[in-house]
Amino acid sequence: MSPYEISDCASIDFTFNSRRTPVYATKGMVATSQPLATEAGLEMLRAGGNAADAAIAVASALAVIEPCSTGLGGDAFALYYSQKNKKISALNGSGKSPQNLSLEKVAALGISGSLPKRHALTVNVPGALAMWCDLIERHGSLPLSTIFAPAIRYAEEGFPVSPVTAHMWKEDGDEVLKTSPGGSALLLNGEAPRTGEIMTSKAMGDTLRKLAEGSPDDAKKLFYKGEIADKIVQIVQDNGGFLSKKDMAEHTSLWQDSIKTNYRGYEIHECPPNGQGLAALIALNTLSNIELDKIGAPDSAERLHHLIEAMRMGFADARQHIADPDVYACPTDKLLSRKYGAERAACISPDKANPDSRSGVPVNSSDTVYFCIVDKDGNGCSLVNSIYMGFGTGIIPDGLGFPLQNRGHNFSLDPAHPNVLAGGKRSYHTIIPGICLRADHSLHSVFGVMGGFMQPQGHIQVITAMLDDDATPQEALNRLRFCIEPGEAGGRVCTEEGIPEETVEELIRMGHEIDIRKGYNRTIFGRGQIITRDAKTRTLCGGCDPRSDGQVSGIC
Repeated sequence: MSPYEISDCASIDFTFNSRRTPVYATKGMVATSQPLATEAGLEMLRAGGNAADAAIAVASALAVIEPCSTGLGGDAFALYYSQKNKKISALNGSGKSPQNLSLEKVAALGISGSLPKRHALTVNVPGALAMWCDLIERHGSLPLSTIFAPAIRYAEEGFPVSPVTAHMWKEDGDEVLKTSPGGSALLLNGEAPRTGEIMTSKAMGDTLRKLAEGSPDDAKKLFYKGEIADKIVQIVQDNGGFLSKKDMAEHTSLWQDSIKTNYRGYEIHECPPNGQGLAALIALNTLSNIELDKIGAPDSAERLHHLIEAMRMGFADARQHIADPDVYACPTDKLLSRKYGAERAACISPDKANPDSRSGVPVNSSDTVYFCIVDKDGNGCSLVNSIYMGFGTGIIPDGLGFPLQNRGHNFSLDPAHPNVLAGGKRSYHTIIPGICLRADHSLHSVFGVMGGFMQPQGHIQVITAMLDDDATPQEALNRLRFCIEPGEAGGRVCTEEGIPEETVEELIRMGHEIDIRKGYNRTIFGRGQIITRDAKTRTLCGGCDPRSDGQVSGIC
C-alpha cells in the first residue's frame, strides 16, 4: 500500500502537457487569469493609458467573467511601482467589519469556534471599488467610462465561459448560488454555465454603467453612500448580518508603505498587515541564510524540505501577529530583521520535519484573482482582488449583479488573539500582490500567485526559482509546487503529481505528512502571473500559470 494518499478529480485535466513559453514585448504587457481580461488591459494601454488604468480595466472585466473569484462585493490590495521616482506604494482596499458586530452578539447566536462560512455575519464592507477609484485618482490617466468599457461590453453582450472558470462556477454554484439570496442572478437557466456557453449579466452591466458616469469620487459616493450601499445593507440585514449604512459611508482605503526583505541582493516587496505578505517575507528572510542552489535540485527532497520548513515558520509568525494595523502593532521590523532570519534558519534541521513550528516573537500582552501589468514607461502594477471563498457568501444584492464576500470568516473568536473579531475592524487577509526590485530600485518583476493561503507559498516558490535558479517567469510558474494546508505551521504538505517519487518518499522519511494532488485538485497550488523587465533593454518577459485559463500578452 502506498504510504501517501492520492486525491483525484477526473472532471478536468490538469496535467499541463502543453508547452508554454515566455512572452516578450517592449511597449507594455498584461498577464491575467482570463484572456478576455488580458485584452481589456491591452485596450487601455493601446488607448494611451498606463499600468493603473489597465489594472482597473482588468479588475472590472474579471468581476464580470470570473464572478466566482472576484468582484465589487470583495476587497483588493495593490502594489504600484512608479518608474519616475522608483518607489512603490501599497494600497489596502480591505473593508472593516460592521461596527455593531461583537463577540458577545455572536455568542448570543450560539456560534462558537468560527463564524459560519457563508453567513451574512461574515460580510465586511466591500473595499474593492474604493481601492479601484483611489488607484485611478493617484496614478491613472483615463476616465472610468473608458476603463470600465470592456467589462460593460462583456456584461451586456455576453462572453464565453472558459474551462477552469466553468468548473469553479459549477462546483461553487451548486453549493452556494442555488440556495443563496439573489444567487440565481449568476446562473444560466437555473444552472451554472458550461464551458463555451455565453453568459451575460445585465445587472452587472447596469451597475458598472452607473459607476462610470462620473469621476472616481462620484463612483465612491454612489457605491458607499448611495443606492448601491442601500441595497447591500438591506440584503445583509435581511439575512442576519449587522452591516449598516454608517459602516459603508465611513469606509476608506489605506495608502501604506510596502514592507520588504532583501533576498539574493533583490528587494522583495509586499503589502503590510492585515495582509499575509509578511509570511512570505519571513520565509524568504529565513531562506536568505541558506544556499539553496547547493543543497539539491529544485525538485529534490532536500530543497523542498528547506522551503517547506521556512514557510512553516512564516505561517507560525503570521498567524500570531497579522491583524488590523489600526488595532495591533505588528513587530514587522523585528520579524524581518537579518538577526531574526538567521535565528529561524538555524532552527531548520537538514533532514527532519518540524510541523510544530511556533512563532519566534511572542504576542506582547481561495478564490481570488491576481494579475499584473507593466506599461511602456516601466510603471508596474501588481493587484489581487477577491471575494474570499467561491462566490463569497453567495448573497447577491437585488439588481446589482455581484456577490458579497465572506472575509469576516477569517476572524478569530479567541478573545486573546490579535485577529479577534470586533466591530469596525479589518480581518486577517490572504490576498497579497508582490513586486521585486533590483539593488538600484529598478523594476525586476511584478508577480503573484492567487489562491488563499497558497499565496505566500507561491511567492517563495516562484521567487526562489527566478533568483536562485535563473528561471524565466514561465519556467517559474510551470514548476510543480507544494502547499502547506490549510496555511498553518502544522498543516500537512500537499504536493503536485509529477514530483519525483523518490522525492516524496524522502520527504515522508523526514517526517512530512504528504498528500499528492492531481486532476482538478491541483488548483490548490494557485494560479500565478509574472512579468519581468530587463534593466538594459527594457524588454518585458511574461509568464502565465498553466493551472489557469489565463494569458499573458504584450505590445511592441
